[in-house]
Amino acid sequence: TTYADTLSATKNSLQCSSGNVEPLQLINFVKSQVDYILGENPQKMSYMVGFGTNYPQEVHHRGASIVSIKKDKKPVGCQEGFDQWFNRNAPNPNVLVGAIVGGPDNSDNYNDSRDNYKQAEAATANSAPLVGVL
Repeated sequence: TTYADTLSATKNSLQCSSGNVEPLQLINFVKSQVDYILGENPQKMSYMVGFGTNYPQEVHHRGASIVSIKKDKKPVGCQEGFDQWFNRNAPNPNVLVGAIVGGPDNSDNYNDSRDNYKQAEAATANSAPLVGVL
């Protein structure tokens, strides 16, 4: 990471309340977090949609969970979207490639269900930190 490179170049370390973190330790920790997000976790699931073979299929996202107008020209109203698409137990018809969901709970469990917005919602607040790292 840029920060770790700067620490190395200036021969500094990250000062934490529990002690100093050397640049290589910082890089290893960041890599472990990215690896976790991308599938090296107890669920063996990538929390980035479309990455790998096991990723969230029922992302809590209106555009992903309702059929595209390119496939069905019939307009989908709010109630119809909720009744016919949001509540169905099937993968989203539109894959949000690159989106990152909220992820697992404190016990590393992930419930891939569209109505589970706490874990299954894709948001820029989830994706932005990873973009910065990569």
